[in-house]
Amino acid sequence: MVVKTKNYKLEKNIYINIAFKNIMKQQGWIAAAAAFIICLGYIWVASIWWFIAAFIGILLYLLFWYIQFYGVTQLEQSKMLFEKFSYEISSQQILMKINPREGAPIKWDQIQKGEIGKDFFVLYINKAQILYWPFRIFNTENERKFVGSVMKAKGLVK
Repeated sequence: MVVKTKNYKLEKNIYINIAFKNIMKQQGWIAAAAAFIICLGYIWVASIWWFIAAFIGILLYLLFWYIQFYGVTQLEQSKMLFEKFSYEISSQQILMKINPREGAPIKWDQIQKGEIGKDFFVLYINKAQILYWPFRIFNTENERKFVGSVMKAKGLVK
């Protein structure tokens, strides 16, 4: 079965939010560990400044990643992520089509992980590249179920 979707353009704010949440799930422990280590300085010299420094460190870490993903939306190289595409999804590959004659295939093994939300699918190719498909781009409920079952069969979601 091949699922053909409607045209869809990924909005930049949706991209930033999804990518930022994903990196925090993967690497948020780094900020927590660094803050904890900084707070351990309180044992050496009892001062509230250790906790203030830990808080500022966490804020700077969050700001760093937010700026990274915001920057991706501004780069010329990333312009393709935010163009209008239609997709042809099969169990072998995903074909991203700009128009009926031009497209780029993505093999399922290039995708690191997937996520099924209450009204969307997200496929993570790497930290900066994602495919976001709201359910409204699919024509029928059966097409959505097929895509969900392919994602489960490929081991992208649990």
